[in-house]
Amino acid sequence: MGTVAIFGAGVMGETLLSGLLRAGRPADSLVITERRAERAAELVERYGVRVLENTEAAALADTLVLVVKPQDMGSLLEEIAPHVEHGNLVVSLAAGITTAFVESLLPEGRSVVRVMPNTPALVDQGMAAVSGGAHCEPQHLTEARELLAATGKVVEVPEKMQDAVTAISGSGPAYIFYVVEAMIEAGVVLGMPRATATELVVQTLYGAATMIKETGQHPTVLREQVTSPGGTTAAALRVMDDHKVRAAFISAMEAAATRSRELAGG
Repeated sequence: MGTVAIFGAGVMGETLLSGLLRAGRPADSLVITERRAERAAELVERYGVRVLENTEAAALADTLVLVVKPQDMGSLLEEIAPHVEHGNLVVSLAAGITTAFVESLLPEGRSVVRVMPNTPALVDQGMAAVSGGAHCEPQHLTEARELLAATGKVVEVPEKMQDAVTAISGSGPAYIFYVVEAMIEAGVVLGMPRATATELVVQTLYGAATMIKETGQHPTVLREQVTSPGGTTAAALRVMDDHKVRAAFISAMEAAATRSRELAGG
């Protein structure tokens, strides 16, 4: 089993680290890099992994997982590039950073995979999309998928779809939280204690998501099962249609995808 180095131990870096450990990867096969000394000490104590400097980690690792902010990616790549050997795998989790950009700062022919994760990875229910770069070998794509599978589901997509992935699953949890906030607020407006409204909404969300996943039925069918003619649900959905809620969601995700392209410089 090769050594995996995780560059950047923020929320997503720690999430991937803890997921890999829970999935059975030995702590001595994992290293991390972290600039803040107190944060590094905390992670060593919590997980028993080594914390190294960027160049040391790059020289040691077979798989390099880059979990830094997009604006920090260029300087990190320039620092570690001399230590990325042929046969190593470089996995980038930075939003909007293309495989071509990563490849351009590494020695010729290096294997790169781009990933768009999302925050439910924190509870092992992540949805990650992976795309291989120009020199990515099939076994490296498989390896990247297996790494991300430690924190949830993984799909492979052509890189041109990554802006859409960012808009749908990358930013998607925020849309769900936004709807949940609104539903809880409605409960409060209707005279319900906030704690009760929250319990009702959260369990309803969990139950509805579980029905979609486990029944395999189209969401339209499931919605129609709840919507009696002339009933309360029909009245609520009529108001949502009047306010063009469906169209607003589609426009919002188009805006997110456009912004993703802008951030990538495309």
